[in-house]
Amino acid sequence: MTHNTDALVALPQKIPFDVPLALQNGQTLPRFDLMVETYGSLNADKSNAVLICHALSGNHHVAGRYSLEDKYPGWWDSMVGPGKPVDTNRFFVVGLNNLGGCHGSTGPLSINPETGEEYGADFPVVTVKDWVKSQALLADHFGITQWAAIIGGSLGGMQALQWAIDFPERVRHALVIASSTRLSAQNIAFNDVARQAIITDPDFHDGHYRRHNTIPRRGLRIARMMGHITYLAEQGLGKKFGRNMHSNGYQYGYDVEFEVESYLRYQGDKFAERFDANTYLRMTKALDYFAPAAEFGNDLVAALKTTQAKFFVASFSTDWRFAPARSRALVKHLVRAGKHVQYIEVESHHGHDAFLMADEPYIRAVRAYMNNVAKECAHD
Repeated sequence: MTHNTDALVALPQKIPFDVPLALQNGQTLPRFDLMVETYGSLNADKSNAVLICHALSGNHHVAGRYSLEDKYPGWWDSMVGPGKPVDTNRFFVVGLNNLGGCHGSTGPLSINPETGEEYGADFPVVTVKDWVKSQALLADHFGITQWAAIIGGSLGGMQALQWAIDFPERVRHALVIASSTRLSAQNIAFNDVARQAIITDPDFHDGHYRRHNTIPRRGLRIARMMGHITYLAEQGLGKKFGRNMHSNGYQYGYDVEFEVESYLRYQGDKFAERFDANTYLRMTKALDYFAPAAEFGNDLVAALKTTQAKFFVASFSTDWRFAPARSRALVKHLVRAGKHVQYIEVESHHGHDAFLMADEPYIRAVRAYMNNVAKECAHD
């Protein structure tokens, strides 16, 4: 097992699972790989393990850099590392790329062992429950019987909540950040518009675009541009760009004229080159399908009564994609279920993306909570 005690240099590793995985949709993956990164060291009784679950476009590269020359750290480097809120001097931290991803775990870009060709559009639609099941096998691989904490923002927070329900004895703390117990109709609508942009791209080819040596760039670009707007707050966008012109005066055309247009097109172009369209379709469907109370007659209190974890819930004032009201509703249901929960609502101008930022009250709250988790590990 390769460990990385200095978060400056990250070491990815692909872990094979040569066992079939039955999925929620009735299909079975004959085998699968999970791409992971680990930081810190497991203590003697393996009680200090923390799982980081990623959101829609995240991956296993949570923290650190791949080399001293690497300009870009992991996506949650502000949160995870030596001396940071999730302190890798105290915790063994595991980040992974979920099933269906496009950064090394088995997904649409992988070879289907039954055909010898890439899965492409034939890769099954996976759910949050499927991810949690695969992550439980990952815990078994490391010999971890119980996570000290499972942490995630947005879609990652949904995984932390599902873990606490599906494997109650294996989670001591669940940190559910900028998340929700299910998507609103508006959020499902946003996801469908993004999917339609991809599916109707002439280069989509029913999801088998790589067989045609192309990718649906235009669809991915539009999907990301629209999604990116929903992750930001109007206040934040206004503060950053206002109505600043990219060019000198109105051009009376449809090319870039405002700075905000330039920014969104850059983000869309960058995303279209690094992310797989079939993965994007599946990640958004996992969001849509998330319904942790479904097996309990849609009674969320009944679902939460099965949990044994303590909960930390955080929301952000300008997040309109997963508004604070959604987190407050989860807190109320946890209280009704008799569970231990701490809640913070952070003032931020970053919108939904605030969970990735370093707003001081937010960082301070997570640090304080994880300090207490670390003390528990020391006393075990």
